[in-house]
This record gives sequence, C-alpha cells and structure tokens, in this order.
Amino acid sequence: MTTFLILAALLVAAALAAVLLPLLKPSRNSGATDSSTLSLQVLREQLLELDSERRAGTLDPAQYETERAEIERRAIEDGRPTDLHTPVDKRPVRLAATVGTAVVALSAGLYLVLGAPAVLQSTSIQSAQQSNTHAVTPQQIEAMAAKLAERLQENPADGEGWLMLARSYGALGRFPEASAAFGRATSLLPEDAQLLSDYADTLAMAQGRSLQGEPEKIIKRALAADPRNIKALALSGSSAFERQDYAGAIGEWRKVLTVVPADSTVATRIKNSIADAEARSGQTPVQTNSVVSAKSIRGIVSLDSVLRGQVANTDTVFVFARAVSGPRMPLAIQRMTVGDLPARFTLDDSMGMAGGPKLTDHAQVTVGARISKSGSATPSKGDLEGYVEQVSTGSDAVRVTISKPVR
Repeated sequence: MTTFLILAALLVAAALAAVLLPLLKPSRNSGATDSSTLSLQVLREQLLELDSERRAGTLDPAQYETERAEIERRAIEDGRPTDLHTPVDKRPVRLAATVGTAVVALSAGLYLVLGAPAVLQSTSIQSAQQSNTHAVTPQQIEAMAAKLAERLQENPADGEGWLMLARSYGALGRFPEASAAFGRATSLLPEDAQLLSDYADTLAMAQGRSLQGEPEKIIKRALAADPRNIKALALSGSSAFERQDYAGAIGEWRKVLTVVPADSTVATRIKNSIADAEARSGQTPVQTNSVVSAKSIRGIVSLDSVLRGQVANTDTVFVFARAVSGPRMPLAIQRMTVGDLPARFTLDDSMGMAGGPKLTDHAQVTVGARISKSGSATPSKGDLEGYVEQVSTGSDAVRVTISKPVR
C-alpha cells in the first residue's frame, strides 16, 4: 500500500504540473521574467544538443560559443525571481488553486470507487520511481509542447506562447515547426535582436544548416535592432564565412571582440574563428596567445591527388586529435569541406567536448583527418582518412594527408 500511495502521489503531481504550470505562466507585459513552463528544461535540452553538435564538428567555434553563452544567459534570467513591485494578475493563481484542488479531489474520489492497488506490480512502481529521478524527458517535452500548441490555437495572439513553443520544438530537433513558431512570435512581439537571432539560427537549421537567404535577412533585422548583439554579429560572420566572404566574416567577428571581455571564452573562440578565416583567405593570421601557443596544434591538411576523383567539393572534412592510446573520442575537432583543401587547421582545448578530456592533458596525440560523404562524425565504410602519429602538443607544422579509405 505504501508503494502504491507513492506512485499515486507521483501521478497526481505530474497531472498537477501539466495542468497548473500553463495557468501560472507569466506574460512579458507583466514585467515578469521569461520563466514559462518548459523554459529551464528546454534550455538544458538545447545545451546538451549544442554540445553534441560541437563534438560532431557541425558548428564553427564562434557559433558554438555564442549559442552556449546565450543559453546560459537565458538560464540565469529564467532563474531570477519576479520583481515584487510589479503588479501581477492574481486570477490565474486563483484558477490554478481551484483546478489543483479539483484534480486532487477527483483523483481521490475515483480511487475510492474504482481503485485496486493490489493489481499494481512492483515492476511498475520501480519504473515510476526510476523515471522520477530524471528531470524531463523528450517525450514529456513533446507532450507539454502539444498542450501548448493546442492552447495557442485558442489564443493565437499569445506572442510569449509562440516563443516558448518555438524553443520547445527547437529542443526536440523539430526545426521546421520551430521556425514557423518563431515567425508567429516575431510578428506579435516587439522587435528584439536576440529573438530575431534565435529565429535566424533555427531557420538555418531547418534548411540544412545554411544561413543563406531568409536567415541572413533576419540577421540584418536583428543587427538593425541592436548592432552590438553578440549572437547576431556571430551569425552574420558565420553567414559571410559560409559564402566564402572571409574578409566579411573577419570584420563581423572582430565586432564581437569589442563587446565581450578580452579574457573570456567567447573571445578566445572568436579569435580562433578569425584565425581560420584569415588562413583560408591567405592572410597572415594574427599571432595571439589563444591561437598560437604550446596549448595548440597547427598544420595543413591535404588530399592525395589519386583520390580526388572519389570526392565532391561539398563533402565534409573532419580534422581531429585523439589520445595515442585509450578512448578514441576526439580531444579537439575542426570541420571544413573538401573544397577548402589544402587548408590550415588549428586544434586546441576550446574545440573539445565540454567537461571531457583536454588536448593539453596529453604530451603526444594522434592527429587525423577524415572525409565523410554523409557528413557524420562517426567513421563509415567509404570514407577517406589519413593520420600522423605521436604528434607533440604545441606542434605548429603538422602535415596530414588523406590517402586511404576507411576499412
């Protein structure tokens, strides 16, 4: 009976959360902080997804860092208490209290009439207890997003609701739906550089990670709203980099350096991106401690001419460093395309997995490069690769030649 009561309490709590949280959601006009139902959980999901994309090499360092900084900023804002001097509409609170009482009373009443706790097996109880140890699963976010979408059909003028739905869909990887929701939100809410930047970023994901076209137009709107917005500037640079306008990318990224602390992680990664663009454009990279130091490995990656006919210019190239022995997880990874080859590369701690082993933890590493037809960071048959063994950390003249197929 005790275990049944625990399970019942968990189910009632879940039901209350699903019903009450939307009722208690504050609006932007009230002056409350953006702390809607899914906010913090969605941000956690977005951070995990961002780290995953960085490990796979599908984000350039500048875009990764600005995305991460923005997620952290939103998480801090969503955790702040509401201003006690701001007038708050108490009607949702009273309605929530009434509904909450009704849910508990109805649950208890139905149990007294229909309940049969003996039929509940211990395995079901254990499953419920185990699931309660996790924060929010993607399935739960899906369910709550569906409820929010239904509510927005009844109240389509709720700009904040569309914004939260957009972020929920984004956390679930449903980028076309997220883009559509961002479009509704931006049409209802005041012009905001951060909101527009998020919209452009999501729309780029929906169209195959390309910032060209409509995303670029939205980025311009964001910069018109705030010329110093970090994410908008970073995306503007990434858009220029994508169309091989390296001088334009460098110019936009240097603007980021004027609005972030010089010793910040953002600044370090922006400088690395600038160095990459300078190398690709034929400029002499600026010699900074963050780019050229004993903590990095630099060199040139090229493709054996014999294999040139087996690849396309758009195929993805991953350059990486990994431990000489032990786990094969990359310590640092950089992404480019076959059309860039031969190309200069720089590997350092900022290009590794967050919280994982670092390049500087190893005196020597293996440096490799692989061409992926699928764009996946996981090796597969048909990929081409090349390696240099026993490379000392701090080396600045490594030459990696992609010369053999993956077996």
